[in-house]
Amino acid sequence: MKNYTLIQQVVLFLKNNPHKRFTAREIAIQLVKIYPDYYKQKRLNSQQRFTSENSFISQIVAEIGSRIKRLTQSNAGILIQDQPRPRVYEWKGNSRLKSNFIDKLKDEENAGKDILNLPLKKMNYTEADLYPLLIEYLGTEYNLKCDRINEKFSKKGKGENGNKWLHPDIVALQAVTEDWNSLVKTCVQSGDAKMAYLWSFEVKKQISRSTVRQYFFQAVSNSSWANYGYLVSASIPDDGTMNELRMLSALHGIGLIILKTDNVIDSQIMIPAAFRAEVDWCSVNRLVEENPDMRLFIQKVASYYKSGLLQKTGWSNDLLKVESN
Repeated sequence: MKNYTLIQQVVLFLKNNPHKRFTAREIAIQLVKIYPDYYKQKRLNSQQRFTSENSFISQIVAEIGSRIKRLTQSNAGILIQDQPRPRVYEWKGNSRLKSNFIDKLKDEENAGKDILNLPLKKMNYTEADLYPLLIEYLGTEYNLKCDRINEKFSKKGKGENGNKWLHPDIVALQAVTEDWNSLVKTCVQSGDAKMAYLWSFEVKKQISRSTVRQYFFQAVSNSSWANYGYLVSASIPDDGTMNELRMLSALHGIGLIILKTDNVIDSQIMIPAAFRAEVDWCSVNRLVEENPDMRLFIQKVASYYKSGLLQKTGWSNDLLKVESN
């Protein structure tokens, strides 16, 4: 069974049950039954340690709630009633909309590996053009606060290639306790529990058999310090490159994201990164000393650890909002 994104799963479930009203919890329970392998893997890959099935369901409920805007924007047939609580979801679309949606899903099934062969829609795309697309995807899907790390701003004192493969392209903060009760936050700050996870991303336009090892080990070099490290690409040809990436990922823990340039919301984590319980702060210190962008990022991370309050502005995510207005 195809691993649809959470939004695709919700939409398909509602469309298969038209004119019936469901709470987010009822939807989550059904999705776990419909896609058991997907949610088993999701639970295994999660950085959170769920103490019960109910706590895992609650996490899915929260994720559904965080995607309300995207659900309604991209699917006019979905009706969401906020009051009275709990919020309920219902499909009221007509048969034509449903037919078009099912046809689209069938096309995706038949395409199978099309996402791996995704061509860049604009042939003049540069790697830098992919950065805002990745930041949009990470912010929308995972609520990550991202920053661009520009290697051009790094110190040059170590000579030619002195900082080669040192800098990731994008770094991100996942604020685990952002919405928690202040009392719980205080307990976390006083103990050894994690308040946040750090992510790191190396971005490439295309990965092929001739470049796969070079690009993968570049990601290993500049992203292995983080809790999650990813290699990101907009195109991977069907030439055995994915098999190589799976083998390398199993050995080194770096994940893979396929970035869809024509519709960034359809991007996918093809290979989940291995979770590293501890950040390599020695490597972070090297980055901070060499690059002012990394210093600013870690300043925001440090502020969050100290106060429990997430800086709301000043992230690369905010630049995207300004540019879109």
